[in-house]
Amino acid sequence: MSIEKDIAIIGGGPIGIACALACKKNGWNYVVLEKGALTNSLYHYPKNMTFFSTSEKLEIDDIPFISNNPKPNRDEALEYYRRVTTSNQLNINVYEKVVSVVKENNVFSVTTNKNSYKIKKVIVATGFYDIPKLLNVPGENLPKVTHYFKEAHPYAMQNSIVVGASNSAVDAALEIWRKGGLVTMVVRGEHIGERVKYWVRPDIINRIKEGSIRAFYNSEIKEIRDDSVSISTPDGDVSLPNDFVIALTGYRPNFEFLKTIGISLTDDDKQFPSYNPETMESNISGLYLAGVICGGMETHKWFIENSRIHAKIISNHIKNSL
Repeated sequence: MSIEKDIAIIGGGPIGIACALACKKNGWNYVVLEKGALTNSLYHYPKNMTFFSTSEKLEIDDIPFISNNPKPNRDEALEYYRRVTTSNQLNINVYEKVVSVVKENNVFSVTTNKNSYKIKKVIVATGFYDIPKLLNVPGENLPKVTHYFKEAHPYAMQNSIVVGASNSAVDAALEIWRKGGLVTMVVRGEHIGERVKYWVRPDIINRIKEGSIRAFYNSEIKEIRDDSVSISTPDGDVSLPNDFVIALTGYRPNFEFLKTIGISLTDDDKQFPSYNPETMESNISGLYLAGVICGGMETHKWFIENSRIHAKIISNHIKNSL
């Protein structure tokens, strides 16, 4: 038997939580369906990660976020969103993965690995952290290759290559070096990314200049082997001894899931999903998009701080139709 709800929110991250708060305020019968832990993406961030934003910009629904530092860290963010969820008794089902969403006769049938639901409105707030952008090179499937960085300890006293020049790659390179690892960065562009945190960028540039961390610019990995890596550089191919490859080249939304639902995507490389920015309603009536998913491959376009408003926009539109 299907469970009947007014609204299903797919994704239990900060924006999904913001949407749940809006639903509760309006007295709607809702459920949040999260395939992993609460704020699953934040949970998988590096343990020592510090946000670029100050705490007040990460707040949802004007609930104060108190941090011990000018910039909050991962653990403080997890505590904040956990407290918001539990203190407001939000209806969030963790470890419940949505398998399909089908609309028929103005009702959505939402099937998960645990339940079936009949839903009037659906909000997709699934983020983008689950699917890494692959290097697509031989050897990428070796056990020594990872697309996520949790902490530096496993890489102490090892030869590690960090691929990328974004915040995550820079943080990983610096932390591994400080924990006694030998670090080489492979950067496709001409320099360290301009969007790297302003207090970190000079640090990595200075470490590279002094030779503590080696960097190959305008370069790409050509092949990964058990004990070495081949790099294509402007000066020709270079082979380096290697124990680990941490490929932090970014992530992408689950476009396949959006397509199975019926959401239209642009045909270009950016794959923008179709939605009305004034209502956040997609090309499917009654199905809304919220958060970073709205940016397609431009995952730097939407953040917690500038997409918190999506919950209010959606709830204001639903008020007139629910």
